[in-house]
Amino acid sequence: MNSLIKKQNFFTLEVTPLHGAGTCDIIKKIENTQLINKISAFIITDNPLARLKSNSIVTALKLQEYFKKPAIATMSMRDRNKIALQSDLLGANELGINSILALTGDSAKASNQPNVKGVFEANSTLLLEIIKCFNAGIDYSGKPFLYPPKSISAFCVCNAITNHQKSLRKKIAAKLRFSPLGIISQPIYSIQNAKMLKKIFDDTKSEFEEAQTELIFGFFPVTKLRTAQFLNSHVPGIQIPKEWMSKLENAKKASEKKEFETGMKLSKEIFTELKNFYPKLHLMGTNNFTLLDEITS
Repeated sequence: MNSLIKKQNFFTLEVTPLHGAGTCDIIKKIENTQLINKISAFIITDNPLARLKSNSIVTALKLQEYFKKPAIATMSMRDRNKIALQSDLLGANELGINSILALTGDSAKASNQPNVKGVFEANSTLLLEIIKCFNAGIDYSGKPFLYPPKSISAFCVCNAITNHQKSLRKKIAAKLRFSPLGIISQPIYSIQNAKMLKKIFDDTKSEFEEAQTELIFGFFPVTKLRTAQFLNSHVPGIQIPKEWMSKLENAKKASEKKEFETGMKLSKEIFTELKNFYPKLHLMGTNNFTLLDEITS
């Protein structure tokens, strides 16, 4: 993974496991596109929005074995205490899943399961700290492993935009302390935003001489006004430009087809701008692989 992310072009594809056992449908959908020829790795989500899905580590293993592309398994702090985090890391390591995306996780209040309680022993920096211990051959308590795990590549996330750059620098610095392999941003919808974030990242990284961390821009296509409104209102660290909102609103008044065509045009334009500026991107699309394939063609 280390050599892959250092390449000039590094694209990852987000895959959300199904609500059920099996990955056949996901594999078929990916095979029906050209995405596998465009990406360097998969990133498997871990019960996003606290909605029950199949296990991220198992799904990562299935995709990695089938497509012969590395898979990064997401691990959420919401659902595990320190024992479960370490146990899952060891199990994933034995299976050959050695890249982990550390997430704090969405609130358990959004879950579709009854009376769910979040664990949240800490935020995602705890998992980064555990991974650093594992890579040193010890568990979180400092006890040496009988059989040390293989080296683990850590990934984490950051907001795409902020009204307080000092606060964002501080949050990025807190993660750079653990030298993750990559920091993935929330989706970006303007090249000005991308340039601002890249400068903040580069300036902050310059304070950490040993950090080999790469920034990865998040990309999520928006083809509906309601999606844009949801992202603006409910997802921290994302900002849909007013111009996008206005164009989608006017298009929606004309027809659903016009709304979709407008969203596709805007999404294709920002994808091309991001790729030309800094071609390290994480492609998200709630398993709509056909849409992502069309936009990235």
